Amino acid sequence: MRTYLIAGASSGIARRITETLHHQGHNLYVISRHPEQLGHLEGLNFVEGNFLDDGFNPQGLPEKLDGLVYAPGTINLKPFRGLKTADFQNDFDINVLGAVRVLQASFKALKNSPSASVVLFSTVAVGRGMAYHASIAAAKGAIEGLARSLAAEWAPAIRVNAIAPSLTNTPLAARLLSGPEKEEASAKRHPLQRVGRADDIAAMAVFLLGESSGWITGQVLGVDGGLSTLSV
Repeated sequence: MRTYLIAGASSGIARRITETLHHQGHNLYVISRHPEQLGHLEGLNFVEGNFLDDGFNPQGLPEKLDGLVYAPGTINLKPFRGLKTADFQNDFDINVLGAVRVLQASFKALKNSPSASVVLFSTVAVGRGMAYHASIAAAKGAIEGLARSLAAEWAPAIRVNAIAPSLTNTPLAARLLSGPEKEEASAKRHPLQRVGRADDIAAMAVFLLGESSGWITGQVLGVDGGLSTLSV
C-alpha cells in the first residue's frame, strides 16, 4: 500500500484517479472543494487549505507521500483579441501557481518516500498549436517546463512527469461536448475517432504513480487519440 495526495480530486479525471487508487487499496489524501462528491469512497483523508492562496498552509498532510497528482485546470477558449490579462492570470494561477504551492508544501513528505512520483497535467494544445488556446496553452506550457525542471532537480529521489491529453469527456469540457453533433465533430478530429474518457487519462496517471514506471521521469506523455502526432 502506498500513500498518495490528489489535488482536485472531486471531479473528472482526478476523481477517476482517486477511485482507481482507492479500489487498489492505497492510502489517499485529497484536496477538494467538493468533498461531498467523494462520499462513496470510505477512508479518504481530507487536507484543508486553499492552494490558490499565497498563504497556502495545508493541514493534515502525512509525513510521507509516495506520489502526488495535481489535476485542477481550466478550459478558457477565446480569440486572442478577446482575452484580458486577467484571463491569462487566472489560467496561470490555477494551472501553475496552484501546482507550485502544492508541490512546495509536499516536498518534504515526497522526499521521505524511497520512490516518489509526481504527475502534472498539460494539454495537446501546447505541442500542436491550436487557435483560441493562447491562454491555456501558455499556462500548460509553463507546466511542461516545470515538470522537466523539477524532474532534473529532484532526481533520483522523486520522479516528475506530465500528461498531455486531448479533449476528454469530463465536466470541465461539458460545454465543448454539449450534444451529439459537437461530440461527433470533436471525435472526427482524432485519428482514433473518439474523444477521450476519464479512464483513458486516469490509467496513465496511475501507471506513472506506480513502481512499474520507475525508469520514466521528465516526460510529457500524450494521451490524445493520436492527435499530436498523426494526420489521417
